[in-house]
Amino acid sequence: MSCLNGTDCRETAKRRTALAILALMLAIFLILSLWSFLPSRQQALPTLIHYGEADAVQGKRVFQAYNCMGCHTIVGNGAYFGPDLTRIYADAGPAWLAAFLPSAAGWPTATAIQVQLQNATVQKEAGTADPQEYLTRYPGAAERVQQRGGRHTLMPNLPLQASEITALMAFLKYTSAMNTEGWPPKPHTDRRLPAPAQSVAAAAAAGPTSAPAPAAAAADAQDPVALGKRLVGELGCVACHATDQNRLVGPGWGGLSDSTVALADGTSVTADDNYLIESIRQPDAKLVAGYPPHVMPPYDSTLINESDMKAIVAYLRSL
Repeated sequence: MSCLNGTDCRETAKRRTALAILALMLAIFLILSLWSFLPSRQQALPTLIHYGEADAVQGKRVFQAYNCMGCHTIVGNGAYFGPDLTRIYADAGPAWLAAFLPSAAGWPTATAIQVQLQNATVQKEAGTADPQEYLTRYPGAAERVQQRGGRHTLMPNLPLQASEITALMAFLKYTSAMNTEGWPPKPHTDRRLPAPAQSVAAAAAAGPTSAPAPAAAAADAQDPVALGKRLVGELGCVACHATDQNRLVGPGWGGLSDSTVALADGTSVTADDNYLIESIRQPDAKLVAGYPPHVMPPYDSTLINESDMKAIVAYLRSL
């Protein structure tokens, strides 16, 4: 390139300077890119995060298959109709999630968490089998139980298989373990649902059936059906079972008592009192046709005593 009027041309020097600056910027970019992959940042790897037999990669596929991001935000991506799920595992813990995911239309109660803590995998992941200690370790679960336990949600019951729930737990465990470096920002809000008078610790200590008000207790003593209706509400059973014949997560209760029930093994059984009790104590003992196993947890005598079980059966018969 020539210069006019014999002036000194410095195009070559300027071009070299521009190329040198570009090379410096490229070098900085490459160094920062390599630094982002260094193990010193201690980022969690999805293939190394497991819950039960599933890893986080499998859980991400389930999360995407059900389009969870259509309602929820996770790691800064998604919609804002539902809560942010990035740290839900760390906040609420595995027992709360294991109780919530199969029956998402209802918020888990303290009893539902106590039931899930009987599972060996949940115990191992939570680090405790004691409901009170669990609620201390996971304050997010304590807050949710206290403010919302037993109430209905705006989320539908999804047809999740037991293996899909396990995989989702692995994925949510992974996102809780990620170093998001401060992203997304934590929102501040003072909106809270009114809390019941009974504390979460007291509810957990009281077991599955905390003491009702004197007037309600007197009425229940005279009417086992009313007692059974109150118990299934406190235990969160109606989040999975309809009181009519509609199918939710589990079979509907309407007309169930003394009916003929088709089982998964091709046989059938009459839904008498013994069958109803066994189905509550050991849900997989006689699996109903068309329903997957390992979804409903067992309710042993430590969770529902014999007198309360009779009241529940009386209520089921009334339907």
